[in-house]
Amino acid sequence: MNDGNAAARVIQDLSDRVTAASPGTRLPSVRELTARHHASPVTVAEAIRVLVAQGLVEARPGKGTFVAARPEPPRPADLSWQTVALGARRPGEDEMQALLALPPAGAIPLSSGYLDADLQPAAALGTALARIARQPAAWQRGPAEGREDLRDWFARQAGAGLRARDLVICPGGQAALSSAFRALAAPGDTLLVESPTYLGALAAARAAGLRVVPVPADRDGVLPEQLAAAFARTGARHFYCQPLYANPTGASLAAHRRDAVLAAVRDSGAFLIEDDYARDLVIDGAAAPPLAADDPDGHVVYLRSLTKSAAPGLRIAAIGARGPAGARLRSARLLDDFFVAGPLQQVALEFVTGPAWARHLRTLRKELKNRREALLAALHRRLPALIPPAIPRGGLHLWVRLPDGADDTAVSAAAAAEGVIVFPGRPWYAAEPPAPHLRLTYAAAPADLMDEAVRRLARAI
Repeated sequence: MNDGNAAARVIQDLSDRVTAASPGTRLPSVRELTARHHASPVTVAEAIRVLVAQGLVEARPGKGTFVAARPEPPRPADLSWQTVALGARRPGEDEMQALLALPPAGAIPLSSGYLDADLQPAAALGTALARIARQPAAWQRGPAEGREDLRDWFARQAGAGLRARDLVICPGGQAALSSAFRALAAPGDTLLVESPTYLGALAAARAAGLRVVPVPADRDGVLPEQLAAAFARTGARHFYCQPLYANPTGASLAAHRRDAVLAAVRDSGAFLIEDDYARDLVIDGAAAPPLAADDPDGHVVYLRSLTKSAAPGLRIAAIGARGPAGARLRSARLLDDFFVAGPLQQVALEFVTGPAWARHLRTLRKELKNRREALLAALHRRLPALIPPAIPRGGLHLWVRLPDGADDTAVSAAAAAEGVIVFPGRPWYAAEPPAPHLRLTYAAAPADLMDEAVRRLARAI
């Protein structure tokens, strides 16, 4: 006799009876089931235990086995009350989710704000992390403001204006931005921004309750006279900008405008929040020094991240300022996170201070140039009207203007249907966009796919 098959027959027999009977119905006894299925009493008892465990059968000692009472179906949850308790949804969430969405299989991504996996120094980072993870000290609590040697590296990169004591380590640039807006401004305050500007900054500012006012910019960065007028008109005390390879336009603040921009900030008694995200994304020539290097009186709040130039998982950035502003930033980060994970800080420090960092930057510069040129060549062949008038000398993106009257959101949706992912220009403006644009990223797909990507985009347009 095969006890396994016999147990399965008993379980199936009783399950069928349970389905057909009402709760409380008496089921055949062990003796009956033993005879019917040619099974041992032990096998039958084990089969009954299985059904008892499943809640289908109830065993009553001395009385027999019965169909168990069926539980009432769970009442559907009513979560509608949360809409009242939560209030209005924070603006910018949809755009941020779209920006971070992974492309579907088979689609060519021209939208990501991060390096393609082939450009990330994953092997070097992984080797460092494996070694560091075995060190017990790496898992201990460190200073709330972050490792001093890592802060010192960021300070030296910023120029002569900042010291290690002025900086605090953050888990990525977005966290640093959120902390800065909350620490240095109060809900209802005005924040001036370049137009267009990084939509993550727009979302963080609005989430902090700030009123965002755009200031016109062109291929040479923000217009100093317009910035001064905006300070005077609004009474703002904060200006967020990306002086180097701004996202999304790729523009850099021209040398002849730097002094005027800093003067407008100083004359208004304001802070300039410098997002130096692209410091390591140079393609042509050399990058201008940070504005923080020319700031003797503590007007510049400096932010530098490693995420864009290394890997999305290396969530390490630093933000800092001199004087009471720096103290407020450090307090805000303490309240948000206590401290950034020690192993991640140590990996970042070993990477940027070792020979692998210089090798990575050399390779990255070459590969970004190849991909940028491949995208431009594809545009020349298939969509010459979209070639931007000024080609960015670094960064990750091209900012292309669509024909007047085009709907950038509709073009992006049509492009996705054709299998190429691009990002519409509208979300990058704090107010109404003056013209339709697309942001095309050349860092997220190989050079040999650029022609096919633009071919699909041309079909969509």
